[in-house]
Order: sequence, then C-alpha cells, then structure tokens
Amino acid sequence: MKFIIAIIKPFKLDEVRDALGAIGVAGMTVSEVKGFGRQKGQTEIYRGAEYSTNMLPKVKIELAVSDDLAPQAVETIQQAASTDSIGDGKVFVLDLASATRIRTGETGDTAL
Repeated sequence: MKFIIAIIKPFKLDEVRDALGAIGVAGMTVSEVKGFGRQKGQTEIYRGAEYSTNMLPKVKIELAVSDDLAPQAVETIQQAASTDSIGDGKVFVLDLASATRIRTGETGDTAL
C-alpha cells in the first residue's frame, strides 16, 4: 500500500477530487494549509500598499491506495492539478505499513 500526500492550489481541489474518483480512489482527507516552495511567497497590493506574504494558501490531500493504483493516482493528481505555472505543488508517495478499518477490523488493501 502507498500513502500519497499532494499539496495543490486550492481552486484545483474539485478537479483533482473528481479525477481521482474516476479512477477508483475511494476516499481522501483534505486540509487547508499554508506554505511556500521555491517561489518564497509573493508580493501583493492591498488598498494601494504593497506587502509581502511569506505563506501561500494551499490544500493538502492525503490518500491511501493499493500499490498497483499508486502510479495512476500520482499521474492523475499531476494532470488535474497542473496550471503550468510556478506554485502548482508537489506529490509525495510513502510506503504504508498497514491500514485497519475501525468498524469491521479489516486490514490491508481491504481496509482501503
């Protein structure tokens, strides 16, 4: 099993969620987060005054998938979240040692 963490632009969430649902991803956890990457924040103008923001709003998606679905899930996230501009985000893939469904006690892939 794999645990996938994706950091994307907030307005791309619906597209990513729909695309992942279409390939069979059963669920995900979504959090609103702030951060920065290579762009180191951005400069904005508010009421005529220019100011710099160090942290940009992002959305973090976390999902657990079977080993064979992981490459397709990563590709789907990449395609659906892309705007071809700086700050599109990142996708991280980690090995997932175990998963247990609390209600039934199912473990492994069947718990997903």
